[in-house]
Amino acid sequence: MNSSAYKLSYTKLNDSKVFRDAVHNYIHVDQPVLLELINSKEMQRLRRIKQLGGTHQVYQSAEHSRFCHSLGVYFIVRKMIFNSEIGDYINDYDKLTVMCAALLHDLGHGPFSHCFEEAFGYNHEEYTIKIINNDSEVHHILENFEPGFSKKVSSVIAKTHPNKILIQMISSQLDADRMDYLLRDSYFTGTTYGHFDLYRILRVMKVFNNKIVYKASGVQAIENYILARYHMYWQVYYHPTSRSYEQLLISIFRRMKDLYLDGYDFGEIRYLEPFLKGKVNVVDYINLDENIVLYYFRFLSEGKDKILADLCNRFLNRKLFIYRDLNNSDEKLKMRDRYAKKGYDPRYYVVSDDQSQIPYLYYDNDETEAIEILINHQTKALPEVSEIVGAIINSKKNKIEDDIYLRPKNLLTNCWGNNQF
Repeated sequence: MNSSAYKLSYTKLNDSKVFRDAVHNYIHVDQPVLLELINSKEMQRLRRIKQLGGTHQVYQSAEHSRFCHSLGVYFIVRKMIFNSEIGDYINDYDKLTVMCAALLHDLGHGPFSHCFEEAFGYNHEEYTIKIINNDSEVHHILENFEPGFSKKVSSVIAKTHPNKILIQMISSQLDADRMDYLLRDSYFTGTTYGHFDLYRILRVMKVFNNKIVYKASGVQAIENYILARYHMYWQVYYHPTSRSYEQLLISIFRRMKDLYLDGYDFGEIRYLEPFLKGKVNVVDYINLDENIVLYYFRFLSEGKDKILADLCNRFLNRKLFIYRDLNNSDEKLKMRDRYAKKGYDPRYYVVSDDQSQIPYLYYDNDETEAIEILINHQTKALPEVSEIVGAIINSKKNKIEDDIYLRPKNLLTNCWGNNQF
């Protein structure tokens, strides 16, 4: 196929498919390859993976999935293409490429999203690329459109595509991914922290020197977006209860890995066993979702191993750990000793959790990541133009320096007394 001669109109559906969305209202799909991707096994799996790992334990309506987020990212990329100046600088072939990349960018997420990666040491972007480029329904759909098309789509996600504009649309400081998850997570958590003016940002997008920049008149809208990220992380994503839920999940997997090495008989856990072995292929990864893991936790909660049974029961029935900021390493060691003396293995019942969040990073060398403002035919980095962003970058709250330790709620009075918290 001659990519420069390809036109979206050649393959456009007579009747476009419309998805009704809580955040973006109507999402239109008018290309056959996009519709086939949406209906693929790998995309449908994302319906069974929540967008937010443990946040629904705090905000009960935050049950939305990676599937609806992926559609939302596609929607925003489509808006960038057809409702901003960007569309004038990329051909129709690249437009289709980046729309496919938007849909597929989260294929590699495991159950419970990012905490699954922490528990097993996998990177969701790496597995996204593996799924696209190996034997999968998604791979065959892309190759049926054009041989080699899967490599071109995955190169956008891998940030190796020669057209840097496509990469910026999917992965940068101000990309479709971040914009959708802020709006979507804010909506489903019932908070207002993540609100910002999406359409104003789209209007001030420009292309200058083959990269996306923003008109100076849009700085205030971008500041609002940066502040939305800042508040969503500290008020929603890093909520102590949410982190407790995720740390409990990590403790379960840690216990399972330790037991597996000791030859423990779990029963039938064939979909999880490759992860315990550390030998995972693409098929193994695709086969695992949250429904399966929760089923395993249900019968493991009645198993012979008391630690694993207790952790699984806590996870399923929201008997979470509580947290405390600890000031020094001596205090941490004392807590671990106290738990050990009471018969609780501190490897699973006393865990640390460091979190840091900088809503804008100052990239000196990576022009695909930085937000640049166009002023008098020259570009300046956003912190040079915005005092607000500069102040956030230098904020001490961008990093939690003290460990957050978590422990069972029902042991609180035994270890510390009623007046410690």
